[in-house]
Amino acid sequence: MHYRRPKDFRSIPSATGGIARLACARLRELGKDVKAVLSKAGLRLEEVADPTVRLEVRTQIKLLELAAEELRDDFLGFHLARSFDLREIGLVYYVMASSEQLADALRNAEHYSRINTDGVRLRFKLDGTAVIALDYVDVDRCSDRHQMEFWLTALVRICRQLTDSRLAPRKLMVRHFRDSTPAEYKSFLASDVEFGADADAIIFPEQVASLPIVGADNYLNKLLRQYADEALAHRPQERGGVRVCRPGPGARGDDKVDAILGRVRLVLYEDAVSGGQCSTVYGLQARQGNVCRSAYAARIFPRCHGVLLCDARTRLAQLPG
Repeated sequence: MHYRRPKDFRSIPSATGGIARLACARLRELGKDVKAVLSKAGLRLEEVADPTVRLEVRTQIKLLELAAEELRDDFLGFHLARSFDLREIGLVYYVMASSEQLADALRNAEHYSRINTDGVRLRFKLDGTAVIALDYVDVDRCSDRHQMEFWLTALVRICRQLTDSRLAPRKLMVRHFRDSTPAEYKSFLASDVEFGADADAIIFPEQVASLPIVGADNYLNKLLRQYADEALAHRPQERGGVRVCRPGPGARGDDKVDAILGRVRLVLYEDAVSGGQCSTVYGLQARQGNVCRSAYAARIFPRCHGVLLCDARTRLAQLPG
């Protein structure tokens, strides 16, 4: 995975650019001049067209603001988050979707979210309530509305998807100001939104944290976290406000991240195999090259369905069973 060339020698906050690409798709869908909007943000079409190119977080924020103006959509971040395919988040989503309980999923998100963006830090805590908070790192929070509203809405969607329930936040807090909560926000989120708050956060009742994840799979989660740990090891490290990237010999850090993420194509086990003895046949399936056909796995992990790479087979074969 590559960076846009920074304007100085400092490591600066970057993101996979998924939100920017969703905005470009919306512009294109409505017949707008995508190239002109990108140019105003200091981007080129080929950079946005290449999903391996990471974008500066500040640039993505600027692009979203410009796109919102072009589309005359003052709630662009919310609208994009409401309709995109959650699987586009990538590896971090699959780690969450294979976790045991919602609390485990959110703790995994807290740990691994820097794979997607090192400009936003996700925090999760249980203290009478279940709180998901977002903090900007080396990015001016005052410059943004749409990216933050995107992530807050997407996180509510993720919690609902993973638990297969219509969860409603007890409270949703946003730092930037709006005159009032739009009706469509209230309808979709099933909650009022406090704009001009002192934090960006989603607050659920504490018992929500213990809800089971519908696609929980301990074996798969363990494997995915191994890949995520590798990817995270090659992301820039925060140290006194300056991130330092430590690529391995002969390779750029982001090239190694791209290689790691590219290998995450897995065989998922099938409950019906060998009389439903999933835990014991998991490794055997990998060795034999069997293909997952379980209903829930095909729904939760459709992009992994039926795909087997040698690296995944080797990793799975190392597991017990």
